Amino acid sequence: MKLSIIIVNYNVRYFLQQCLQSLQPAIQGMDAEIFVIDNQSSDGSVDMVAQHFPQVKIIANPDNVGFSKANNQGIRQALGEYILLLNPDTVVEEETLKKVCAFMDAHQNAGGLGVHMIDGKGNFLPESKRGLPTPAVAFYKIFGLATLFPTSKTFGKYHLGYLDKNKTNEVDVLSGAFMLMRKETLDKTGLLDEDFFMYGEDIDLSYRITKAGYKNFYFADTRIIHYKGESTKKSSVNYVFVFYKAMVIFARKHFAPGGAALFAFLINIAIWLRAGISIAHRFLSRVWLPLLDGLFIYGGMIAIKNYWSINAQVAKYPPFFMEVVVPIYIGVWILSAYFKRRIRHSDSHFTNDTRDVNGHCGYTCRLCLAS
Repeated sequence: MKLSIIIVNYNVRYFLQQCLQSLQPAIQGMDAEIFVIDNQSSDGSVDMVAQHFPQVKIIANPDNVGFSKANNQGIRQALGEYILLLNPDTVVEEETLKKVCAFMDAHQNAGGLGVHMIDGKGNFLPESKRGLPTPAVAFYKIFGLATLFPTSKTFGKYHLGYLDKNKTNEVDVLSGAFMLMRKETLDKTGLLDEDFFMYGEDIDLSYRITKAGYKNFYFADTRIIHYKGESTKKSSVNYVFVFYKAMVIFARKHFAPGGAALFAFLINIAIWLRAGISIAHRFLSRVWLPLLDGLFIYGGMIAIKNYWSINAQVAKYPPFFMEVVVPIYIGVWILSAYFKRRIRHSDSHFTNDTRDVNGHCGYTCRLCLAS
């Protein structure tokens, strides 16, 4: 068998269905198999796959065992010469799988391959090609130098911004959203490290592939859509802690004690810095519109008060009116609008079919993005 495709799913039924639909024409004429490993979804994902894609092999876990362990379950049963780890919130082009397998066939030193990924708006995702997160690279990213100088060969190593995104290149790290590997490579490197529950396992395995004497490639001649953030909202505080803790596990595993300690120190700074930014962002995203509404209402009340005081020759309003009565009115008005919006939102998403690990609805509506 040429190709085994492994998809780990958790409560993203509609994205999974879209992904599987895109795979049907992509595997036409190929000797391929598809596994869906479900981590105790409650949205009917397993029934959907069984009903609409009977050829797909399903492993339904009674518990959420994490990304690494679930993928390993599929890899152990896979028969393909190549193993593709694919996120459920992706869509592949019709020729994607044929092209990537042909590239691997032509490059026997290739142990792993990633592709050009775009988000749902068509924007290039920089994690399509990444460098190894050494302490120096981590420092540049954490303190913003990578963002200020994205194409620098010194500061831009995290996302290899100096490499042309439209050209195939050798890279250090592949993205777990689309990670194609030789089965023989995995036989040498071992499977995904199950110490990583979610995040970091792709970096770890990519590094072990290069340590085993193979090369990782970023392949630019095909594109996939990755609806980044649907499985986990990356602005959440939980994401910050889980992701950066995974980086610490990687450092302790692969770096010398001194380098690991420095890396861990930088990561802990990053955790609290990014967590603080995340909390502030979420707070501001929730309150700035209501505050703006309140300011407009208050300004309007001042204008009305002044108009009636001057032109209608009525007695001046007491300070109590603007200092207490109007703020209470504004607060009641905004709270009423907020609860009405919540009720309408709940009615529009009458099913939890697309809830992610943080309880978001899976649709990119403003209310969910702010919560």
